[in-house]
Amino acid sequence: MTNSHIFTHYNYTGRLNHRNTAKDGSPTDPKTAVFLVICSLIVLENLIVLVAIWKNHKFHNRMYFFIANLALCDLLAGVAYIVNLLMSGQWTLHLSLTKWFMREGSMFVALGASIFSLLAIAIERHLTMIKMRPYDANKHYRVFLLIGTCWLIAITLGALPILGWNCLGNLPECSTILPLYSRKYVAFCITVFISLLLAISVLYARIYILVKSSSRKVTKHSNSERSMALLRTVCIVVGVFIACWTPVFTLLLIDVACGHKSCPILLEADWFIALAALNSAMNPVIYTLASREMRRAFYKLVCGCVVDDGVAGCKQNTDPSRSKTSSNCQRAAEPDEPENQPVSANKS
Repeated sequence: MTNSHIFTHYNYTGRLNHRNTAKDGSPTDPKTAVFLVICSLIVLENLIVLVAIWKNHKFHNRMYFFIANLALCDLLAGVAYIVNLLMSGQWTLHLSLTKWFMREGSMFVALGASIFSLLAIAIERHLTMIKMRPYDANKHYRVFLLIGTCWLIAITLGALPILGWNCLGNLPECSTILPLYSRKYVAFCITVFISLLLAISVLYARIYILVKSSSRKVTKHSNSERSMALLRTVCIVVGVFIACWTPVFTLLLIDVACGHKSCPILLEADWFIALAALNSAMNPVIYTLASREMRRAFYKLVCGCVVDDGVAGCKQNTDPSRSKTSSNCQRAAEPDEPENQPVSANKS
């Protein structure tokens, strides 16, 4: 049975005519099938990240808890994309209003949680670089409190439309990309997200300045190289996030500014969303390429064996009292190269 509210809004914004012309959206459509494969890969990749961090005691510290939370956000994004694809197309007009708002709201929750997680990582790195020492590793409750706050804010932000901030009964205020969402709500979310990204950029710029201005102190610190290695990895993650999501943010800003049916590009939002979805698939690849320890953990988890990654004479450590060191290795090459382990992994 067709939902009259959804039909009216999609017809008003022009999405209904475009959908009938394109004749896509079903799981058998080639474009949708490709998107489903990519989303399934996103879920699998980030699930491996979470399991690898959970099983490896070396990663049980503040920084990797934040990275695990970011992987959880990406995993949720992959699941949200899959649900969105399976409930789109011919099924859209048959959804109840609650299901439609939950379908779209889950995307905003995943996006919000990702950005808040990146902000939490930036704050943690900034505080660590200022004090030049980690916080007490036993006080993990602070990390989980911050992570919980990130999710609470993200869920609240994504739930605002279903709680009443929508354009039901006010068609001129409706978004074209999200026909039941108010343009003011979309503008509010984009403002929040861009502000957070600017704050993240400022924090990392300040971290760089702190490191450059106190280079002598940093070089004397035993874990400075490890800290900076992970910092570079996180900076790459932030840069890729901005690159993948900027087109979507720009498109949503056009949606807010454009008049009724005056911007045909808004009807091609699927390709912009697909680019944003790739961000969730790239983060695990970045971790693997940038961190030798994460690479070993992935190989061990996927292959079921320890892969010799430039290491000779590795001996697995089974002593539980030394769980933070997974192996005693003599390097065949690059003996002085630091592991990409965060400074927060060691007690001062």
